[in-house]
Amino acid sequence: MNIREKILVVEDEKSISRFISTILDNNGYEAVQARSGTEALSMISSHCPDLVVLDLGLPDMDGLDILQSLRSWSSLPVVVVSARDHEQDKVAALDLGADDYLTKPFGTGELLARVRAAIRHTRTTSTNDEIARKGTYSVGDLTIDYNKHQVLVNGENAKLTLSEFRIVALLGKYAGKVLTYDFIIKELWGPRAGDDNQILRVNMANIRRKVEKNPAEPEYLFTEVGVGYRLAEGE
Repeated sequence: MNIREKILVVEDEKSISRFISTILDNNGYEAVQARSGTEALSMISSHCPDLVVLDLGLPDMDGLDILQSLRSWSSLPVVVVSARDHEQDKVAALDLGADDYLTKPFGTGELLARVRAAIRHTRTTSTNDEIARKGTYSVGDLTIDYNKHQVLVNGENAKLTLSEFRIVALLGKYAGKVLTYDFIIKELWGPRAGDDNQILRVNMANIRRKVEKNPAEPEYLFTEVGVGYRLAEGE
């Protein structure tokens, strides 16, 4: 069973939040909802969504402040959905790093197209050419399928958990480069995660048991002691 891409819907109006979430759920995504800016920032760290659909008019803070905070540490794609239709609002959101801006009211097809484009954009700007072209990264008998959210070994699904997949997927985007513990933790769990890398070490041990022939002598996932992790670079 494929892992569905998770989308955080940040919208304080219940009817609109349910409408957007239903559209996403019915079209192969997993929608989770936040009704305030504070809740949204917390859920971005705890739920690790693949994309955020963000309303600007929230009860506790402006959506632009959320966007600015998010962009200080993450390139997570954001599609703004707002009743604000003035050009300066769109320019402000895009300048702060929004991937797209959709004005209410909007059609189902348009919303889905903007979501697909934003997710696709994160792949085409990847530092890894294979991911950009095919949506996969391969080295030896290991393949990371970014479209299906799977890691395959000899063509067989390694059955990683969502957290495990996200770690491998991130390493795949920078294959051959050492990613520090701090970078991985902040990128996947947010700036509030702190610097305790115990959760990362536990996940990595589980990943190695699933993808390495001999976890004690890894072929794919290497530890740079005291620094971080590195995924083997393909030829």
